[in-house]
Amino acid sequence: MLAPTKKPHTETVLRFKGPKSKTDEAIKALNEMGFTPMDEPEAAPWQEAFPELQENAPGTYLTGARHREGLTQRQLADRTGIPQRHISEMENGKRPIGKETAKKLADVLEVDYRVFL
Repeated sequence: MLAPTKKPHTETVLRFKGPKSKTDEAIKALNEMGFTPMDEPEAAPWQEAFPELQENAPGTYLTGARHREGLTQRQLADRTGIPQRHISEMENGKRPIGKETAKKLADVLEVDYRVFL
């Protein structure tokens, strides 16, 4: 006995960018091919998507900027003159980042110092 050769349908989501005047025509063509409109998913507030930012936003930004530049805490400490243990404490939310420290970090990490405040 032969096994069925049809594979189950998979779903795909398409997004297009184009002239607004052609929207209805595009929807009609897609409907004829078997595509159906989807409801837009509700967007979650950033606070729900990234709860770690609420608790320690400056430290999270510091960690991210440091990783983006490919630096270890020790390397960042050497370049800024800030003790490595202080950088660790700032990244973990155990030490606040003052304005002068933020400016030193921002110079090395090439970001606006205000993200650390």
